Amino acid sequence: MIYVENLRKEFKKTIKEPGLLGSFKSLFHPKSEKIVAVDDISFEVPEGEILGFIGPNGAGKSTVIKMLTGILTPTSGKCTINGKNPTVDRKSYVKEIGVVFGQRTQLWWDLPLRETYGVLKEIYEVPEDRYHKRMAFLNEVLDLESFITSPVRTLSLGQRMRADIAASLLHSPKVLFLDEPTIGLDVVVKDNIRNAIDYINKTEKTTVILTTHDLADIETLSKRIVMIDKGQNVFDGTISELKSKYGQIRELHFDTDTANVEQALAYAEHFGISDDVVTTETDGKSVKVRFNSSVVPVSDMLSYTLGKINVNDISVKDADIEEIIRRLYKQGVQDEEKA
Repeated sequence: MIYVENLRKEFKKTIKEPGLLGSFKSLFHPKSEKIVAVDDISFEVPEGEILGFIGPNGAGKSTVIKMLTGILTPTSGKCTINGKNPTVDRKSYVKEIGVVFGQRTQLWWDLPLRETYGVLKEIYEVPEDRYHKRMAFLNEVLDLESFITSPVRTLSLGQRMRADIAASLLHSPKVLFLDEPTIGLDVVVKDNIRNAIDYINKTEKTTVILTTHDLADIETLSKRIVMIDKGQNVFDGTISELKSKYGQIRELHFDTDTANVEQALAYAEHFGISDDVVTTETDGKSVKVRFNSSVVPVSDMLSYTLGKINVNDISVKDADIEEIIRRLYKQGVQDEEKA
């Protein structure tokens, strides 16, 4: 369904020297440098798969999505989706895809939601009978009826996100691009949207590329992830493979009034592990400990911590994507040094 081969995107950035003289020089003799946003990325997505496409801020995710949707033209490499080139076959291609950007909306701000869908129906040339059947289906899955007559500007963030997803699915696209679809939403609304995406994927075999910083989105919806950083592929495989290869990274957060907490908590010495397995950061009272729970179980970390110092509040959570990538890269460097 989706084939991406050696995709690369370069931008030119104008360099301006400081001051008024620098402005004149830039005007008549502009200097520029080449910025590589995406560097030789390749992956495939079969029909009906939900692919988690992740990476830290600035990794190149949005640039890749813009090339896949036809907004940007690649500098080199190629991508085809359902046999079409997004930039060459743009007019026919856009009828086969749906796009949702979590921080932007495709809805008309002052129009009632129902009228917005009516406008999109004409744009996508959806026949009348098919439109009514489609709206009935989307209303059932996304529960739009309670606010479909309201102007878009009056909708809550959760309602607007459901409305945006419905708008992207109105013309029954074969591929759906979701960029941060649950950003800023509360837990209940997140679950509802995840369930809707999962249901649509299973019932209609819609291929989905999901870009998110929320690992819960990935773990709930995707079996496979492609991770990128600095415009390059870092990992392509299942979540279980990622955890098996790089360990289960957790973060232990707690508040304490104990002085010299890093000396008091000699994790590496106590557990007989390297400093890479567990790291400690503190700004005084607040402490964050990152550790590999496949090496040191969470229960052992909690037991040791609570037995050594006074703790006022404590919690354990999964590390964010940036931390997973940091450790993934560190492991890669170590492997290269060994080779």
